[in-house]
Amino acid sequence: MWTVIAAVAIAGIAGSITDWLFMGLLFHDAYNAYPEIWRPGVREGNARAAILWSIALGVVMSAGVAALCAVAGAGTLWSGMGVALVAWLAGPFVILIVQGLFVKIDTKITVAHCLGYLARMLLAGAAAGTILPLA
Repeated sequence: MWTVIAAVAIAGIAGSITDWLFMGLLFHDAYNAYPEIWRPGVREGNARAAILWSIALGVVMSAGVAALCAVAGAGTLWSGMGVALVAWLAGPFVILIVQGLFVKIDTKITVAHCLGYLARMLLAGAAAGTILPLA
């Protein structure tokens, strides 16, 4: 049980850093291309609650990938990353591309978010594939 918690904790912390890099820093100016799409206060920097929720949900995502790895018997770095890649293709990748087709948002933001979720999920898969066999 401690191995699952360790995998989720490592992936959650590392994933928060990748979220900041891909979804906050990369193409930062592109977020203002269509200011009307953001909720009131977000553009002004009053997004503390949204940021905290996104961090918590990112940890849930990492836990989900770790659980998928456990169910799939992913006992190596590469098999864990394979499970994560399939989960990314089935989930965030498709959702973000479809959203980008319908929501007026800069394409660079869609790309950055796709890459950010891929990084988070690969980290979770790598952590699970490496740590879960230690149980």
